[in-house]
Amino acid sequence: MATKADHPGAVPIAGGTDVMVDVNFDRLRPDALLDLTGVGELQQWAVDGAAVRLGAGVTYSHIIDQLGDRLPGLAMAARTVGSPQIRNRGTVGGNLGSASPAGDALPPLLAAEAQVEVESVRGIRTVALSEFCTGVKQHVLEADELITAILVPSATGPQQFAKIGTRNAMVIAVCSVAVALHPHVRRVGTGIGSAAPTPRRAGAAERFAARELDWDGGGPLSDDVARRFGELVAAAADPVDDVRGSARYRAHALAVLARRTLGWTWDAYRRG
Repeated sequence: MATKADHPGAVPIAGGTDVMVDVNFDRLRPDALLDLTGVGELQQWAVDGAAVRLGAGVTYSHIIDQLGDRLPGLAMAARTVGSPQIRNRGTVGGNLGSASPAGDALPPLLAAEAQVEVESVRGIRTVALSEFCTGVKQHVLEADELITAILVPSATGPQQFAKIGTRNAMVIAVCSVAVALHPHVRRVGTGIGSAAPTPRRAGAAERFAARELDWDGGGPLSDDVARRFGELVAAAADPVDDVRGSARYRAHALAVLARRTLGWTWDAYRRG
């Protein structure tokens, strides 16, 4: 923390899967790089009450191998990230630090209602993930702050993640959707990626589904409820046209993905 305070222009680097791409394409020429790979505690995770404290340097591979039962939505998203080599290097902290709207880890973290722990020589503070990203590749970090951990509530119900890309693997999402059921409080969490300036939740869709789902009886999900949920998720987005897809296509795809992910999570809930 002292080094970051002394060199606020230094760019943190752990896996380097985003930072070095920008350096190689001459989009980034930082005064210095702050190597975090030697900070062991950033690469560890631990159960902290009802949540998992996920060190910012924990890789996608470790999430897949070690946390699929506690954070299933995040583990699903991690499996879609790049190649095995990228998953062995890339970190959730790096995904947050890049603050890309297409970051695969961010929708499931939003659906799980995660918080981000940031630290500086001035102390530690936590920021709700829904408030962390402020624009395209912009976030709330001060110049002397580093992401130290992500605090993710352990799953209390089924979770799902799905994305659409121009091919099946090693691709940036055209759009993505995460859904998490929180049966103990009868709440539905959502996360939308690559369809707005920042990853975001679909509040109206969450409230609608929470009212309509048959939490007590476990009845089947009706086509009308699934369709309306998809429409509300799509309405919460603010997509644009770009080289990966049109705004119209993104809105349609979001509605389809939302219907499917809600159906998958509800079927898992009904099976107990």
